[in-house]
Amino acid sequence: MSTLYGIGIGPGDPDLITLRALAVLRKTKVIAWPAPAGGESLARRIAARHLPGGCEEYAIRIPMDAARFPAEEIYARAARDLGVHLAAGRDVAVLCEGDPFFYGSFVYLFARMREAHRVEVVPGVSSLTACAAGLAAPLAAAADVLSVVPATLPEPNLRAALGNCDAAAVIKIGRHLAKVRKALAATGLLRHARYIERATLPNQRIVPLSEVGDGDAPYFSMILIHRRGCAWL
Repeated sequence: MSTLYGIGIGPGDPDLITLRALAVLRKTKVIAWPAPAGGESLARRIAARHLPGGCEEYAIRIPMDAARFPAEEIYARAARDLGVHLAAGRDVAVLCEGDPFFYGSFVYLFARMREAHRVEVVPGVSSLTACAAGLAAPLAAAADVLSVVPATLPEPNLRAALGNCDAAAVIKIGRHLAKVRKALAATGLLRHARYIERATLPNQRIVPLSEVGDGDAPYFSMILIHRRGCAWL
């Protein structure tokens, strides 16, 4: 029976692809990958040197417009097209930055295909753990409660989430940095905030949050906070 694989390929450094992911990529002849509506796919670039020669590739081009995400018609079409390969007995590997089940776009294909097809998820190094390693900042310890907080939340929700946590990772920062900064200040956590962008990539950047302008944060950035300042205290 053919298999649809959701392959976690890590946060950016090709060396962080797991041995299991590498084994699946080397044996699979149909490779799908997400990409913006126009431009290069980061997932494809991460995996490029690991892809087998002669494989068929399928680009899932997704509009990044928040009003259209998730793009239902795009995922429905991809599920139909990839389902044709699976029905013909060909395995399909779908590349996913980080881990497929940690805010990964693969979940929208999984939801559509899990009942009709055999699906296997290969976990990957997530942006959460990659950023913690890059910042040399343990996420949590002992009985700490770790919260993952999307910066896209309204500011009152951000304050509520940050105000009740021991440790937090604020993700999807992008154009929301000014709002996040205000929420951190309101909850007394601003002095414990650590900022990183493009973790594990050649252009990784780690700077004090105070040095980041409100309009300067890329989508692939994260802020880690621990209420005690350090998890081991």
